[in-house]
Amino acid sequence: MISEETSGIYQWIIYVFNLFTRCLLFAASHGVIEWANVAKLLNYQLPATWEKTTEKKMRFTLLRETEEYNSIVTKFNEAMTGKYTEIVRIERIQNETWYMQYLTHHLEFKSRLGMDTEQRLYHGSTKEAADDIVKSWFNRSFAGVNGTVYGVGVYFSSNAAYSHGYARPNENGERNMFVARVLVGKTTPGNSSMKTPPTGSDSTTDGKHIFVTYHDVQAYAEYLITYK
Repeated sequence: MISEETSGIYQWIIYVFNLFTRCLLFAASHGVIEWANVAKLLNYQLPATWEKTTEKKMRFTLLRETEEYNSIVTKFNEAMTGKYTEIVRIERIQNETWYMQYLTHHLEFKSRLGMDTEQRLYHGSTKEAADDIVKSWFNRSFAGVNGTVYGVGVYFSSNAAYSHGYARPNENGERNMFVARVLVGKTTPGNSSMKTPPTGSDSTTDGKHIFVTYHDVQAYAEYLITYK
């Protein structure tokens, strides 16, 4: 059984670590320290599935026979069966700078809210927008592109069939949909006049499956599904 003294020391260690983390977040957000260095100081690791490369490459096509590929298809099919004829490819997005910033914010959200509010959601887009997102993240230039009913931000949904409506086909009939890790945080019902979430909230929602974010690194594009 843990003594009261030991418990107190443990709580103090947690407090100091959280304070240290917040100081790093503050310094990084004001350009005093690089985000990549914050990640190293906090001992963040890149996903084990990521491929090592010396090239400036961010998109890696998954092999169809892998568990990674099949897990994405299985989840995708829960809402999309009968709505497409072929998956052309699934690409893993390896944008290290974006990923490290996302992880740092993930830690800040968990520390502030006392829980993990990360969800895996979908975002449909055109091919041109998909190319930009991989390089430039879900930045504010995409705000309102997939609607403004629940706020003027970037829209995600837990229902792939909903995001399918925004995955407009190119000249070859190919559509693009991201599988993203999203920090919904403390969410509140949204409306079309909201350009930022209300004070105390991190995202807005329809109360069902739609979530709207307002910060560039509040979401990370984990995979890009190209399908017909």
